[in-house]
Amino acid sequence: MRSGLALLAMLVVACLTIQAAPAQALEISDDLTITGYADLRGVAPTDQASYLQGGLGKFRYGGKQYGGAEGVVQADLKLGDLFQAMTVLRAEPQTPGVVDALETYLRYDDAGANNLSWSVKAGAFFPTISLENDDIGWASPYTLTPSAINSWIGDELRTIGSEGTLRWKSDLGTVSLIGAVLCCNDENGTMMASHGWTMDDRPTGLFERVRLSIQSQKLFFAAPYARTGEFDEIDGHVGYYAGASLAIPDIGKISVIRYDNEGNPAAKTLRDTAWDTRFWSVGARTNLRPVILIAQAMRGSTIVVGPGFVSNTKFQSAFGLASYDLGDFRFSLREDLFANRRAGAVNNIWSEDGDATTGAISWTGRESYRITAELIRMNSRRGEYVPAGLGRQRTDRQFQLDARYFF
Repeated sequence: MRSGLALLAMLVVACLTIQAAPAQALEISDDLTITGYADLRGVAPTDQASYLQGGLGKFRYGGKQYGGAEGVVQADLKLGDLFQAMTVLRAEPQTPGVVDALETYLRYDDAGANNLSWSVKAGAFFPTISLENDDIGWASPYTLTPSAINSWIGDELRTIGSEGTLRWKSDLGTVSLIGAVLCCNDENGTMMASHGWTMDDRPTGLFERVRLSIQSQKLFFAAPYARTGEFDEIDGHVGYYAGASLAIPDIGKISVIRYDNEGNPAAKTLRDTAWDTRFWSVGARTNLRPVILIAQAMRGSTIVVGPGFVSNTKFQSAFGLASYDLGDFRFSLREDLFANRRAGAVNNIWSEDGDATTGAISWTGRESYRITAELIRMNSRRGEYVPAGLGRQRTDRQFQLDARYFF
């Protein structure tokens, strides 16, 4: 741990002392622009291995993971006045093959000649649900680690299909109606049932197969080191989401979304199983600077059918975030509440509830850099901890010191 934090500290000192050039996108041509960031961090992790490694840890890092590095690149290609093609790639050691795609899609945007406008995008992209994660690569500008809700969206949700938005601008503000049809997200719900609510800033790559909980696999007498896909078509069904939002200039925004992947929970392939996952999400964000307030709540269920059983996991979570800009500094504080229940289960071994407090301080005194320190404390109660010898309740803490260079 000391070596990881020492390396990170040297980078932070370098960021503070060198004369940085302004962050500039790489304009390859008049139509092609490359943006992104390089990230290096030191971590004081919790003792349990991360759920991303199949452990019972609730964060991105755990066990003997004392640091990490990654790079995210976004390529934006203009195809005339109305079309653009977008691809977002991530490179990091934890990714199989090192490099994976997070998004790739084509967008059409008709600004319109009056108060009515519309846009459509098609491909693979994050669904328009979050009011927190609006930076490149599903990152949050407020904290390193997003809320439990938006961590789960990054882990298990991707729209592989088409999304359309209709906007009407009035004297009050802009009303938006959104609708999407999607396929190839049939395993969505696997991680929620296997690991419960988690918090991390590493969204799943489009071609990645993620680790299932080793403890859950043992309880089912299954192969302990199993993986599952997330973005595959198994049952041939088309899913959807639809919603509406109201954005008032200089005041804020409210939104509501209904999501349903229309999965057939009895459908299977040789490797993976389809889940029927659906939820409601509501959110609000203020734009009354220098203080920004964000709140979001989600409630839903995910169902899978196996030989002689039906598993119905009901999940819910909510968070409130406050972020204050003070010159080159940003101070952010967030509180998360979460729970899930295995409906009709003879025991509560996979049920859980908990809360998490996240505090972060960011410094942007050099235009190309952002230095962030973040501390998370999570209390969680989960029956799965007991057979692992951890007791029913745990308190996990994770501290991160991060340096990010933007271009």
